[in-house]
Amino acid sequence: MTPEYLSTALERILPTVGKPGRYTGGELNSITKDWAGADLKVCLAFPDTYEIGTPNLGLAILYDLINKRPDLLAERAYVPWSDMETAMRAAGLPLFALESKRPVRDFDLVGLSIPYEQLYSNAVNFIDLAGLPLRAAERDPRTMPLFIVGGHSAYNPEPMADFIDAFVIGEGEDVIFGILKVLSAWKASNAPKQDLLRSLAGIWGVYVPALYRPEYNDDGTVAAVVPLDPAAPAKVLKRIVPVLPPPPTRLIVPYIATIHNRYPVEIMRGCTRGCRFCHAGMVTRPVRERRVETILNALEEGLKNTGFEEIALLSLSSSDYGDVVDLVRKVGERFAGKHLSVSLPSLRIESASVELMEALKDNKRGGFTFAPEAATERMREIINKPVSTEQLLETVRSVFERGWTHVKLYFMIGHPAETLEDVQAIADVCKRVRDEGRKYVGNKVSVTAGVSTFVPKPHTPFQWVSCDSIEQIRAKQALLKRELRGPGLKLNWNGPEETQLEAWFSRGDRRLGAVLEAAHRRGVRFDAWQEHFNYTAWLESFAECGLDPRFYTHRERLIDETFPWEHIDIAVKKSYLAEDYRWSLRGQTRIDCRQRCFACGILPKFTSLRMETPANAWECPEVRPKHMRRVAAEPVAAD
Repeated sequence: MTPEYLSTALERILPTVGKPGRYTGGELNSITKDWAGADLKVCLAFPDTYEIGTPNLGLAILYDLINKRPDLLAERAYVPWSDMETAMRAAGLPLFALESKRPVRDFDLVGLSIPYEQLYSNAVNFIDLAGLPLRAAERDPRTMPLFIVGGHSAYNPEPMADFIDAFVIGEGEDVIFGILKVLSAWKASNAPKQDLLRSLAGIWGVYVPALYRPEYNDDGTVAAVVPLDPAAPAKVLKRIVPVLPPPPTRLIVPYIATIHNRYPVEIMRGCTRGCRFCHAGMVTRPVRERRVETILNALEEGLKNTGFEEIALLSLSSSDYGDVVDLVRKVGERFAGKHLSVSLPSLRIESASVELMEALKDNKRGGFTFAPEAATERMREIINKPVSTEQLLETVRSVFERGWTHVKLYFMIGHPAETLEDVQAIADVCKRVRDEGRKYVGNKVSVTAGVSTFVPKPHTPFQWVSCDSIEQIRAKQALLKRELRGPGLKLNWNGPEETQLEAWFSRGDRRLGAVLEAAHRRGVRFDAWQEHFNYTAWLESFAECGLDPRFYTHRERLIDETFPWEHIDIAVKKSYLAEDYRWSLRGQTRIDCRQRCFACGILPKFTSLRMETPANAWECPEVRPKHMRRVAAEPVAAD
């Protein structure tokens, strides 16, 4: 199907669907290159709607890097909303890329970013809408695109393994070019597909599921994930970028409102806090920071190229950035009078200093967001978030006395050690914060409690624990709904059934691929959208495949159990995670590992990479060598 035919068909369809700007392309800073002039064509895709996928910084970085290469081409695709999908299927139109209006199936490689498990059904539907066989084994890379998945969900790739050719474990800035180099060489040869898969498996950070076979014990647990080929390593070590490259400064400016209309810069990657529930904090180690001047120059160029009026200084813990006060102050000085809003997500309660707030005082910011996660000292010690309630109150007093009127607090419910008293404490803390605010700003104060449900994530100290039951979660949410009402209080929560889906797939094994395919046949998609989520269809799909969903959610794991993700090496030792889990049972906390190294495994795993990296690129004060000899940039073998 030609781009001309597709464009003509779209002219007829788009007036009949909502938000046609999702499908037109042609935005400021989008790049349309000569199709014939590119050796390889890459479609970068996000399996949700345009307004959710466009702000994705990971894909924006790859879009910028790939298109800087004259021999390569990158375009974008998203999942159409249900009205557009119906219209496309009725007209026989395949899924297409926005820039050239060429079918996705015409590309050499499709790179799917899947940051969370609720997108799995959309990812399967994406393949189907492209007019391709769902299962990777049925696709021929000589006539169909190679499907690669990256993002945080890839750290347990097994539930999606049947549908995807290869997964990028870790960071993608460098590995994407290694993958494209291998693909280009294979296309120039007459070698079979197996040779392509074997070459991909030889790239640091690439997992090729077709080269592995899961084996199961009689009780249904995983016995091992066994390599089937000498080219497949027993463990796939995550890929990291030792020095963060310059941020992209020509981000696409959308025609329609998206979830974030702002210019973002990642100021720091990784986290040293060690929150036991936090998947991102464990898998993104070590910490690497960008220099203040690099960030300022990127902001200046990015704002000039986009016209955005909000800046987002992104990281897992923005206030832990070493020079955060200096950075915010210099942002204020350099962009004075431009009426910009500066967003600092993920502020730590204990590190949100008065000095930082003073630096932000001229900013058009509406409020502050903090994440105490638990409301009692006991629960905070269990999850390794050792911040006292008095510290929280002291911080919010500093916020309110400087004129801010809104505070948002993030909490979790559902940990196995939690009691109803711990849940009641969430309401009590929110009321105390509101009452403190009234002393400074009167009835203008507002406190929003965002209460999510705990899901035990892979590669964390809590990967051994079970999920809370739906009935218990409903009872806890009912308590909060009764208590958090009235002037100045607002409660946000997520449905307990939606949490079950996240838990199934975050801790699932390869057998869940059959469940996912059965759910696709039942029309499941857009699980992250409440109006589309179909819990009954998921339960029916489990029953069809002879699997019990409770096996994945409500079963506590033995300490020596082999996990479905055992062959994925995040460079943090399983023995360290097990030790930290035992610490949680005793309510024992760890301090920030910038202050003391707890030997998680990161440093020895990347010894040679550290030795060839400039000392000031790694924010780990205890281990920065003053004198380094240069060696080959290969990580040591996985344990």
